[in-house]
Amino acid sequence: MKSLFKVTLLATTMALALNATQVMAADAAKPADAATVTTTGEVAPAKPAEAPSTGKFKNDDEQVAYALGVQLGRYMENSLDEQEKLGIKLDKDVMLGAVKDAFAKQSKLNDSDIEKTLQGFEVRVKASAQAKMEQDAKENEAKGVKYAETFAKEKGAKKTESGLLYKVEKEGTGEAPKDSDTVVVNYKGTLTDGTVFDNSYDRGEPLSFRLDGVIPGWTEGLKHIKKGGKIKLVIPPALAYGKNGVPGIPANSTLVFDVELLDVKPAVKADDKTEKAADEAAAGAKAK
Repeated sequence: MKSLFKVTLLATTMALALNATQVMAADAAKPADAATVTTTGEVAPAKPAEAPSTGKFKNDDEQVAYALGVQLGRYMENSLDEQEKLGIKLDKDVMLGAVKDAFAKQSKLNDSDIEKTLQGFEVRVKASAQAKMEQDAKENEAKGVKYAETFAKEKGAKKTESGLLYKVEKEGTGEAPKDSDTVVVNYKGTLTDGTVFDNSYDRGEPLSFRLDGVIPGWTEGLKHIKKGGKIKLVIPPALAYGKNGVPGIPANSTLVFDVELLDVKPAVKADDKTEKAADEAAAGAKAK
């Protein structure tokens, strides 16, 4: 398994290589008029673009070297910040000294020592990350309970046996959707602190899905309104993503949704499918 620092340096190298590739691709895509036309009518390759000089360096290569160093430094600074959030504080000066030692080929550790040290560090990082995740999950659960208790006191708020809380803002018309129906909705999802993690309005496109194909809180909650209806859902972790969480949604998060039910499309019954297939077959035979 690759160590954390090996992965970090590899990612940096790949990013630099990718940037270089993108620059070369952009140069290759330039039209012929960006190159020089010779007296024989042939098109000579355009001269490679030079880095803009700031006057602070002796030449372009020196400026490029500095720029790459800044990028690497910023990347490592961000990595150190993330590790510090886990309670791990590495000495920046020691790290910079090690970089100089490496360039001077005067490392205080041999390759075996480095490998063992970084392997041990990786174990430590994983343990710290796990501990932080468990602590965050505990705090998120407490915040969710507090938010739910406050919401339950609002006028019109209701709570189901499963623990789902909701408030119908507009009932809508027609029949309430069933598990097998496909619903079309616009919605905004937030954490209890107001952080938006998803918003179909911002995307400019509603979401369509079978009602029993989403988190339990949605499946249950949307049955309380009909087409054209609006509802506010407060979904506890057990009816959302639980202790695992997903990108943008931390573990044990209570989720808050404002949902507008735009349309309900009943599932096609087996008899309807058979009848439709028969009609299509008959129409095809008639055409022949």
